[in-house]
Amino acid sequence: MNNNPLSPHIQIYNWHISSLVSISHRISGVINILSLSLICFWVWSLFLGNESYEVIFNFFNSFIGKFFVISFVWSYSFQILSEIRHWFWDLGYGFELKTSKITGVLVIVGSIIITAFLYSIRGILL
Repeated sequence: MNNNPLSPHIQIYNWHISSLVSISHRISGVINILSLSLICFWVWSLFLGNESYEVIFNFFNSFIGKFFVISFVWSYSFQILSEIRHWFWDLGYGFELKTSKITGVLVIVGSIIITAFLYSIRGILL
């Protein structure tokens, strides 16, 4: 009896940028749902008065709150860029291996740049 795995095993599987982007796309979708819930809770706290809003305001001004906000902004920008990549795939473009690698890197780097840009203009606006 042959004891070799039937599918690529985690120890021999080579990671590609497309698999990283695909997994990150799914994870960012879950994060976006959670962040929408947090945004709804934040808006709901506005209706409950100043005391309720101050709790959320203090959370967003804490270190962990700022980390969550930056993570949510990255998650949304990553999701948007990844969806644009998928849209081009739906049109039949970008399936070549080299193009797929380049667009995967563009999604990752672009989402980091967009997040840094939005965080920097947040500092300017506030």
